[in-house]
Amino acid sequence: MSLSRSPSPNKGGGWSSPGLTTNFDNLSGRSTPRKGYGEIQMNGAVSGNDVSWTTAKARSDRVNGYPSFETRHDGFFTRHARQMSRGLPSFVRGGEKEKLGRGRWYSSNDSKTMRFLGFLGRSMWRMRLRLLVLLSCILALVVFYVTPMHRVYRRASLLGGGSKFVIILAANQGGGVMEWKGPREWAIERDSVKNKKKYAKKWGYNLEIVDMSTKKRYAHEWRESWEKVDTIRNCMRKYPHAQWFWWLDLNTFVMEPSYSLQKQVFNDLAGNTYRDINIYNPLHITHPINNSQLDATSLSAVGDGKPSSIDLIIPQDCAGFNLGSFFIRRSTWTDRLLDIWWDPVGYEQKHMEWEHKEQDALEHLYINQPWIRSHTAFIPQRKINSFPMGACGENGEDKRIHYKEADRDFVVNMAGCEWGRDCWGEMYNFRELSNKLNRTPWEKFKDGISDRVKAMKKKPERNEGKS
Repeated sequence: MSLSRSPSPNKGGGWSSPGLTTNFDNLSGRSTPRKGYGEIQMNGAVSGNDVSWTTAKARSDRVNGYPSFETRHDGFFTRHARQMSRGLPSFVRGGEKEKLGRGRWYSSNDSKTMRFLGFLGRSMWRMRLRLLVLLSCILALVVFYVTPMHRVYRRASLLGGGSKFVIILAANQGGGVMEWKGPREWAIERDSVKNKKKYAKKWGYNLEIVDMSTKKRYAHEWRESWEKVDTIRNCMRKYPHAQWFWWLDLNTFVMEPSYSLQKQVFNDLAGNTYRDINIYNPLHITHPINNSQLDATSLSAVGDGKPSSIDLIIPQDCAGFNLGSFFIRRSTWTDRLLDIWWDPVGYEQKHMEWEHKEQDALEHLYINQPWIRSHTAFIPQRKINSFPMGACGENGEDKRIHYKEADRDFVVNMAGCEWGRDCWGEMYNFRELSNKLNRTPWEKFKDGISDRVKAMKKKPERNEGKS
């Protein structure tokens, strides 16, 4: 006898799961079925003999499904949580727990300071992104100026442009043939070189310290103090990418190291210089030259009027051109000028008449060569070459020439101090003045306290002297 389904494993039929055993298994098609899945009584309850489908399904879910998470309350911290919480400080104001403010922190001391700190903390939290950006900017500035990054920036030709400038310092470190150098001369040289090194390092400029001891350039002559022209030409070869060369005598001192050459002169070259020598003409040179055979540029008092055509920048003192501090630009015109300026033929013919040597030679070329005037510009004396009162002081103070502390002049030149003046004394005084004027706020604060203490000590001494 074949079965339509597998027989029940239980004795007498039926299945182990009550929900799979129905009341229709032993019935014929003519009999009336019994009430299935439990006898429903009048009060709606299910008889205890049968198990409903819902109850079987619930039991199956409990066995085969995933059990829900229920704490057993058997851990150490769970058993002792109440005892441990009793020992913690209470942050609830007034001894009662605020239902709406649960989890908030309240101070037992409701003072103005605590309220202010709370307000400050909330404000900082709201502005946290802005504060983060601000702190990042401050950190970037500190890193920029503490590390050598600012020097790299100032020196780069595409950024600060410091590599385009060369400072040529005329130093006689080995001593000259005219006289031996004493302690004061060595002290002047030491301070001057240190000053130029510090300034060049700050702004990323090239510094060339030249030994100006006498050189026998030709077999038949000694050209003492004429090496300036030849030195400039050698520096142009040494620094092929530089554009401007700034010559400085040894007796000069940079009073304001915070001034860059770009800001002081070259950012506004047309405004800081003048082409017409008649604006200040101590040599009484006739300008422009009256000659109908010259072109329009040579006949003009200002040349072509373009700053790009300026190749030589010279200050003038009470006696004429002053080459203690001047600028010269690399160009074809400059190469031609240096060749003629250094020409030994002109030196042989005029060196007995030219008291100031190469300076008088340049004045002679400016007067007699029209092509030099169109590329030469003049700069006010105090822009790059202020004098102390001892120089050009025969007629008293001249506002165009002499140094002014209130105006914070850029460079001072102790010109002619070796002729009857104290070079070391002037250098020392200007060095101390520069240090005083360029103090940091912290240094000013310390000096102010020191001055007050000294003043307090002097008062008892005065009182004792009077008594």
